[in-house]
Amino acid sequence: MKEKEHVKDWEVYEDTTERFIQGVAKNMTLYGITPSIGRLYGTLYFSDEPMTLDDMTEALKMSKTSMSTGIRSLEEMRMVQSTFKKGVRKDLYQSEEDWYKSFTSLFGIRWKTHTNRNIEEAKDAVLTLNRLYEETEDEKLKEKITADLERLHYATEYYQWLERLIEVIESGEIFKYVPKEE
Repeated sequence: MKEKEHVKDWEVYEDTTERFIQGVAKNMTLYGITPSIGRLYGTLYFSDEPMTLDDMTEALKMSKTSMSTGIRSLEEMRMVQSTFKKGVRKDLYQSEEDWYKSFTSLFGIRWKTHTNRNIEEAKDAVLTLNRLYEETEDEKLKEKITADLERLHYATEYYQWLERLIEVIESGEIFKYVPKEE
């Protein structure tokens, strides 16, 4: 009888962790991470030991190519790292256990990329509109350009503020204002 209870307990445990992993995977789409890569991260997170690509392929029933691509993405976001274990010749990976560190890294990488792109687009638009303003004789167009240049100035100030916010998050200074739970 005890063995049947243990089997049931393990089933409850596996169902519970799988539901959590699925929830994490769905929520990671907020950060631009696909659900399959989110499941990969969740699987690594709950693994007691570092895993090889073969281990991940077996656990998730996905192709080794998908696992390799997913691991590279997670490494770039600093959510997993490769590790070494004596006697194991294959690459081993483990999740970053510090979710605060993962968030600050992921947030910084994602937002910095988009913010920098928006700043460059705003600069290009300002240059083009200034050139057009100088070249056109259409007074109505000049009025429109003047208003749009003001909008672009505001947008640029916002993106510069966002750069400072990203720096506060990446540097860990954010935890002075929003402390981690101990």
